[in-house]
Amino acid sequence: MKILVIGTGYVGTTTALVFAEMGWKVVGLDTDAHKVDQLTKGELYFYEPGLKELLVKHLKSGQIMFTTNQAKAIQENDVIFICVGTPSLNDGNADLTYVKQVSQDIGRYMNGYKLIVNKSTVPVGTQEKVTQWILRSQAASYPYDVASNPEFLREGKAMEDSLNPDRVVIGATSTKATKMLQTLYASVQCPIVVTTPRTAELIKYASNAFLATKISYINELSRLSDKLEVDIKEVAFGMGLDQRIGSSFLQAGIGYGGSCFPKDVAALLRIAKDNNTELQVLKNVVEVNETQYLYMVEKARRRLGDFAGKKIVVLGLAFKPDTDDIREAPAIRLIQELTVGQAHIKLFDPVAKLPSYLKNSNIQFMTTPEEGFKDADAVFICTEWKMYHDLNWSMLSKQMKQPNIFDGRNMLNADFMKSLGYYYQGVGYN
Repeated sequence: MKILVIGTGYVGTTTALVFAEMGWKVVGLDTDAHKVDQLTKGELYFYEPGLKELLVKHLKSGQIMFTTNQAKAIQENDVIFICVGTPSLNDGNADLTYVKQVSQDIGRYMNGYKLIVNKSTVPVGTQEKVTQWILRSQAASYPYDVASNPEFLREGKAMEDSLNPDRVVIGATSTKATKMLQTLYASVQCPIVVTTPRTAELIKYASNAFLATKISYINELSRLSDKLEVDIKEVAFGMGLDQRIGSSFLQAGIGYGGSCFPKDVAALLRIAKDNNTELQVLKNVVEVNETQYLYMVEKARRRLGDFAGKKIVVLGLAFKPDTDDIREAPAIRLIQELTVGQAHIKLFDPVAKLPSYLKNSNIQFMTTPEEGFKDADAVFICTEWKMYHDLNWSMLSKQMKQPNIFDGRNMLNADFMKSLGYYYQGVGYN
């Protein structure tokens, strides 16, 4: 079988390269000629550990190629993965514009049986819509199947997650489609869940919503921990040892972000509303997440007073380490709150870039993390990059006007930082 991946964004590029690593012949298709040109040259336009090396490897081996030629790509490949974006609309619904366009292109150009696989995160019932969009666009009647095979990638660990997944979910209505997908994943050692397309679509949303719930739960509990003078890290550790709970996603911080959790929780809430169902727990999850960064800002306000004229170092812009993704990043909202208070911001992130809407005279992007410490009044840690842990904090404390640290990711040792003369506050009592 030859594989076509339509959409060479984060999910599409990762999917294409992992299938190439599994030994399949893969074509990546995109309407963006610049993206295709970059990938063809071996240049990865986003940051993801290990992926650039995989790109170079399989361009050389001939296992993968990239193109903008829709008709040729669709006609010459057997299995077509849809990996286009499904951004949130204002009402929380997932925007299926790109999925519809791709489905219509497949119907228009197909020349024989095709297995179309939706890997984009989409609302329940989308497989049925894709089936109809293809049917209505066919120039001639050709057989096809549409299946759901959601992705479960963690940014920063996408290659590891793809090659060693916890599970593979296949939602299909035909035996032929199921067997073809099982063949594609034959080399993967994990449970393969075979179910209906609707169930597969909901599994994806339910999974991300549950992980977001764990994060908001521990974050809300951290506020109580502050009042009770209990260390939330110890609470989380004790909880996580219970196998029914587990330790993953129990790290208190300033909130979740990225391209998945905020969008997927909003979409699931909208699906529930459209079906006259109340998901009150998820509503609270969103409320906690949207206010968690303010909890840390208020800690700083109580310490510093008015932010006006204060020099503040912000370490980390990406929503998590090992990625350059700043979508819905808590650091963005925190920086905006500080600038509203007329603070002067010195910002550093090793890979994420400052978005144009944040560029103003009160925000300076540094080339090294140490650069902004001279005469600084406070440091905020917003992303737990390992390099921040390894800084010479003893030396840096002497450069600051006021050695205040507000650790939004609880990555530093509170007692050690206090021994160096810092006023240290994390998320939850320290």
